[in-house]
Amino acid sequence: MSNIEEEKRKARICEWREEDRPRERFMRLGAAALTSAELLAILIGSGNAHETAVGLMQRIVDDCEGSLNRLGKRSIEQLSRYEGIGPVKAITILAACELGKRRIEETLRRTELKTSRDIYEYMRLKLMDMMHERAYVLLLGARLCLLDCVCISEGGISQTAVDVRRVLREALLCSGCTAIVLCHNHPSGNAAPSRSDDHLTEELFVAARTVKIPLIDHIIVADGDYYSYADEGKIIC
Repeated sequence: MSNIEEEKRKARICEWREEDRPRERFMRLGAAALTSAELLAILIGSGNAHETAVGLMQRIVDDCEGSLNRLGKRSIEQLSRYEGIGPVKAITILAACELGKRRIEETLRRTELKTSRDIYEYMRLKLMDMMHERAYVLLLGARLCLLDCVCISEGGISQTAVDVRRVLREALLCSGCTAIVLCHNHPSGNAAPSRSDDHLTEELFVAARTVKIPLIDHIIVADGDYYSYADEGKIIC
């Protein structure tokens, strides 16, 4: 880093040239012109005695290997270890990450989930930051249109208990539901199903068939990967 860049990093944002300040650049050029660090700096407002808000947030983003996904997985305590980031600013950062996920989810709701990849892309937004297992049932209507997505179980690091009766209850209470998909995550990063996953899938498949709302897939989401029972030929509708 050059001496000029170093001095700019340490200077207060109010001392920067107006065209370089994040808020002014946002107003003049729009949000897309700003880096992730600049957008986050607008939220936290100030840095510390040695760094501007932009410099501080750039360092945090760099520590997350440039990934907002990794940033969203940080805890309040982890972010608060940075000088200039207390619990309030940490919550602000994590709230922004969560809003980004919800915005994408909103655009996907009521869309058609025709393939395992469609389901994975939708569910990874809900499960990507989870450090423990969580299970959802996706309630689908005509043309495999998503009607609702309900969390039915939350467990520990390695497993979660799913009540088949609750899954069926959610399906029966959802008007227009014609099919269901079970989905849960493996925080370990390994998408391969366990024996208990196999047993649950078989039990739910049989039970769902009796109420004529078939289970058409069970998706296991890992970090950057997934497993589909339907794709593997273990669920045949």
